[in-house]
Amino acid sequence: MKACHVQQALVAQGSAEKQQHLQRYFKTGPGQYGEGDRFIGVTVPQIRQIAQLYRELPFSELKKLITSAIHEERSTALIILECKNKKATIGERRKILSFYLENLQYVNNWDLVDLTCRDLLGRAIADGLQDSSMLDRLAASDNMWERRIAIVSTWYFIKHRQLEHTLRIAHTLLSDREDLMHKAVGWMLREAWKKDPAVIEQFLQTHYRHLPRTTLRYAIERMEEPKRQQYLKGSF
Repeated sequence: MKACHVQQALVAQGSAEKQQHLQRYFKTGPGQYGEGDRFIGVTVPQIRQIAQLYRELPFSELKKLITSAIHEERSTALIILECKNKKATIGERRKILSFYLENLQYVNNWDLVDLTCRDLLGRAIADGLQDSSMLDRLAASDNMWERRIAIVSTWYFIKHRQLEHTLRIAHTLLSDREDLMHKAVGWMLREAWKKDPAVIEQFLQTHYRHLPRTTLRYAIERMEEPKRQQYLKGSF
């Protein structure tokens, strides 16, 4: 089982029409956040099917995929890691986590971040395989994708009604200048609000003057309309 077999399977599913759409959707033009990223036109459901078939691919071959210039190859590598992680022993999970962290530079678009960081890094921190200070180091990174990993990884804790990591990292990132980060922080605050509205509403009120407008809009999206309007106007 080799990386070239995965590459062949992906090419077989590729579509020129989807390729053009994905190139536009993921902003691969000059000066855009995905500048230079290359697509071959494979959908996420297709990638997941291929990843399941090659879930036993060794790390030496996964390395060839995750370092690829082709977006779908990196995506497949990350989903294979996710597949491996689900039923792995503690020792195996440590190896998976090490591989993931050693290759963070290739987790370089929002979908690649969002696909796997919750269960690869967030779960590892929850289970004591990685110190939670990793989230703070990532949140302080100059690399936008690492900062996004920091906040989206807290989704694992949100699922278990543990909101302190989300609140801490969200506070750190309030001054972030990137729109994709404003959206990510707002998204996680919205997910946290579903678990404990009072805590998140207090956070929004406390930091209202410093909240990017996009973050606020994302965070309050599921509120009832009268309350949502109050937050938009700052009248609470």
